[in-house]
Amino acid sequence: MGRFAWQDAVAFVAGLAVVLAPELWADGAGRQPLMVLGALLALAGLYALLGAAGPSAWTSTAFAVLVFVSPWAFGFTGEGAAAWTAWIAGGAAAIVGLWTATQTLPARAEAERAAA
Repeated sequence: MGRFAWQDAVAFVAGLAVVLAPELWADGAGRQPLMVLGALLALAGLYALLGAAGPSAWTSTAFAVLVFVSPWAFGFTGEGAAAWTAWIAGGAAAIVGLWTATQTLPARAEAERAAA
């Protein structure tokens, strides 16, 4: 782990925001999907921050996309705070995760060429 991955920190913080949203500012709306998906996103970000083998940027991106679509999938689009938290946190983490995942592909190919 030769770098501090601010991208992984974005996933971790976005996941924490999503987990805490139902209790702090969303009045319990969307509690179960936000807590489960937020916890998965936060764990993926934490594992990546710690440099542990496991979730890649694609995994964090997938969880972020699930968070983003959860208001439509679980029917809490009418609950403003819960829905906006999912859209903002999920969207930001998905954009950063997608950017990170696509940036690591050329770097990985370069490293494989250098090792060969």
